[in-house]
Amino acid sequence: MSAKTERKPSLLLIDDDATLNRLVTAYLARCGYTIASATTWSAGEDLLSRMEPDLTLLDMRLPDAEGIEKVPAISEISPVIMLTAFGSIDLAVKAIKLGAVDFLTKPINPDVLEIAVSRALNTRMMRRSFEYYREKANSGQSNTLVGRSAAMGRLRRMIGIVGPSDTTVLILGESGVGKELVAAAVHQASERASKAFVAVDCATLHENLFESALFGHERGAFTGADRRKEGLIEVAEGGTVFLDEIGEMSGPLQAKLLRVLETGRFRRLGGVRDLTANVRFVAATNRDLDAMRREGSFREDLFYRLSAFILEIPPLRERLDDVPLLAEHFLARRDFNRQEAKRWSTSALEMIASYHWPGNVRELRNLVERAALVAGHASEIRPAHITGLSLGGAVRKVYSFSFDHLPTIEGLTELYMEQLCADPSLSRADMARILGISERSLYRLLGNRRTAGGDGNIVPAATT
Repeated sequence: MSAKTERKPSLLLIDDDATLNRLVTAYLARCGYTIASATTWSAGEDLLSRMEPDLTLLDMRLPDAEGIEKVPAISEISPVIMLTAFGSIDLAVKAIKLGAVDFLTKPINPDVLEIAVSRALNTRMMRRSFEYYREKANSGQSNTLVGRSAAMGRLRRMIGIVGPSDTTVLILGESGVGKELVAAAVHQASERASKAFVAVDCATLHENLFESALFGHERGAFTGADRRKEGLIEVAEGGTVFLDEIGEMSGPLQAKLLRVLETGRFRRLGGVRDLTANVRFVAATNRDLDAMRREGSFREDLFYRLSAFILEIPPLRERLDDVPLLAEHFLARRDFNRQEAKRWSTSALEMIASYHWPGNVRELRNLVERAALVAGHASEIRPAHITGLSLGGAVRKVYSFSFDHLPTIEGLTELYMEQLCADPSLSRADMARILGISERSLYRLLGNRRTAGGDGNIVPAATT
C-alpha cells in the first residue's frame, strides 16, 4: 500500500440505540474513518471475529450482555471507548480499570466524540511506536552515510531514485558494509520517513520467534504466549520494515513473506483474521540470492519480488578514500558521547587508509573504539595505539641482532631497513605500517640510505 494513500483507521460501534448508532456511524464516516456497526453483543462479537478494528466504541448496556464486562476481552484487540446514558464517576473508574481508554455519556456531543476518537487512535499509535523510538534514542548509532568516494556518490544517487517510490528494495553487500544504514537512508528518502523504521535480523531468531516478531501472535498461540502481541509489521504501520540477512529465512517463512508482498495481508501467529500490512519492505543479504534461487534453497517468486530494485554496497577496500573520513566520524561520535577530545595523527590516518579492511566498516568502527581506549588520556591517536591489523596477508617476522659494540640509532635503522627491503612479501605500504610512518616518510628514508658499509661491525644473528 502506498504511503501516499494512508489506510483509513477502522472503527467498530456496538450500541443498541438504532438512531444513535446510525447517526454516529454516519458522522464518523464523514470524519474519514471506516466504520462497522452492530446493535447487539452477538453481532458485534461476530464482527470482531472477522475484523480487527483500530478502535471500538461500546455501549455500557446491551440487550444480550453487559458491555462493561466485555471490555477486558475487546481491549486485547483494540482500545475501547465506553458509551452510556447512565454516567457516573464510579462507572467511569470501573471502565478505565478494566481497560477502557475513555468514557463518554449520552447524548454525545459530536465534537467531543471526534476528539475522543482521535486521541484514542493517536495514543494507540504512540504505544505501538514507543519501543522503536526508545531503542533508536538509546542506540547511539548514526544513520548518516559517510563517504565522498565515487562509489558512495553512485550509491546516494540510486537511493535518491528509489527512495521516494514505494518499491521493495534488496540491498546486497559483504558483512559489515553498513546495509542497515543504507536501508535507513532509503526510508528517510521516502514519504514514510515520519513513520517508524524497524529492523529484524532473520539470522539470529528461531523460526517461531521470527514469525512472532514479524507478524505478532495471539494469546495461546504457543507455550508462554499469555497475551496478544503485535508484530513489527504493525509497529511499523505506515513506515518501513527492514529484513536483514534474508538469505537465512526458512522455506515456510519465505512463503508467508511472499503472501504479504503479494496481497498486503498477513495473520498473527495463531490468528484467524487477516490484517493489513501498510509498510514498505527493504531486505538485505551478504549471500548470493540468485545462486540460491537456482539451487532451490530460496524461492524464485520471492527473489523476483524482493529484487525489484537492487542496491549494491561496495566493500570498504574498494573505497579506501572514505576510510579517513569514516575514522574521523566514528571518533567524533565517540568523543561526543564521552565528552572527550581526541584527534588522529596524520601517520595513523595514512596507516589505516592503506589497510584492506576484510571486516569493512564494522571492523573500522571497532578499531576506532579500541584505539581510543589504548590512547588513554592522550589527545592524539598515533600508529602505536592501533592494534589488531594484519599486514595484508604477510607473515609476521621477528628479527634479532647481535653487536660487537653499542650501535647508533642510525645503524639500527639502517639494518632494520635492509631486512625489510629484503623481504619480498612486504610492499612499501606494509613497510610504512610496520615502521609506523607515512609512505612519504618511508620514501625519504629509503632515499637517504647509505649505499654501503653501514656501521661495518653490525652483524644480523638470526632471521626467523
